[in-house]
Amino acid sequence: MKEKVTKTYNGFLMLAVAIILAVAAIVLFVLSADGSPVWMIVLASIITAVDVILVLPGLFIVNPNETKVTILFGKYAGTVRENGFFWANPFFAKKKMSLRARNLSGQKLKVNDKVGNPIEIAAVIVWKVEDTFKASFDVDNYEQYVIIQSEASVRHLAQSYPYDSFEDTNEEQLTLRASTEKINQMLEAELQERLGRAGVTVIEARLSHLAYAPEIAEAMLRRQQASAVVAARSQIVNGAVSMVEMALSQLAEKHLVDLDEEKKAAMVSNLLVVLCSESSTSPVINTGTLYQ
Repeated sequence: MKEKVTKTYNGFLMLAVAIILAVAAIVLFVLSADGSPVWMIVLASIITAVDVILVLPGLFIVNPNETKVTILFGKYAGTVRENGFFWANPFFAKKKMSLRARNLSGQKLKVNDKVGNPIEIAAVIVWKVEDTFKASFDVDNYEQYVIIQSEASVRHLAQSYPYDSFEDTNEEQLTLRASTEKINQMLEAELQERLGRAGVTVIEARLSHLAYAPEIAEAMLRRQQASAVVAARSQIVNGAVSMVEMALSQLAEKHLVDLDEEKKAAMVSNLLVVLCSESSTSPVINTGTLYQ
C-alpha cells in the first residue's frame, strides 16, 4: 500500500451544525422542564448524543507542514495533507505526523577504514517524511530507524575507503579526506536507499567530523608531514633542474662564455646547491682563474 488522501469536509460548516444542534437540544430541554411531552426530552437527548458522539469528535486542525494519518478500526483510511480546519469520520483515529525538515547530528563513531586505520567519523543528515503510510506502518519507529540506519551507512562508508592515500599514483583514488564531495554524494545515495523503506527522503548528508583516532593521530601526522616534505623537495629539485637547463641553454645560444664539460659540471653543481639549499647560501668570490 501507498499513501492515499482522506476525504474531509469543511470544519467551520460542521462546527456551525454542531452549534445549531446544541442550541436545539438546549431549547428542547428548557421546554420539557414545563411538563412538555416526554418525546421532547428523548429528542433533546438524541440530538445531544449526535452532537457529542458524531459531530464534535470529527473536528480537527492540520497545521502547516503537518499531516493527520487516519485509521479506522485498525485499517489505514488515508492521510490529510491539506492545512486548515476539517471534519472527517468521528471514528477515525488521527495520528499527527510532521513533514518538516529535520537535522540529525550523528555522534562520533570509531571505525577502521579500508586499510585498517582506526578513525573517528560523524555525519549531519537533513531528512523529512515523504510517505506517511510507510513511516507509520512499514517500520516500528521511523525516527529511531533513521538514527540506526544512518549510523550503519556512515560505518559502511568509512570501511569502504581509506582515510588518506600516501602513494603517488596516476589513477585517482577516492579517500575520505580528499574526495569530500564524492563521499558526501555516495553517503546521501546510500542513506536514501536505506531510509526510503520508511518513507523518508534525504535532503542532504555531509560528513561533519573526520579524524584519525587518538592512539594513531600523532604517528599519522608525522607520516603526513614526511610525505609533504618529500613532495616539496621533489618539486624544488624539478624546478632547479629546469632552471639549470635554461641557464646553460641561454649561455650557449648567446655565446657569452664557452664552457667545457668540467666547467658545466661545476656550474650545475653550484646552481643546484644554491637552488635546493634550505638556507641562504654565502657566495665565495674567486679572484683568480676558474681553475684556481
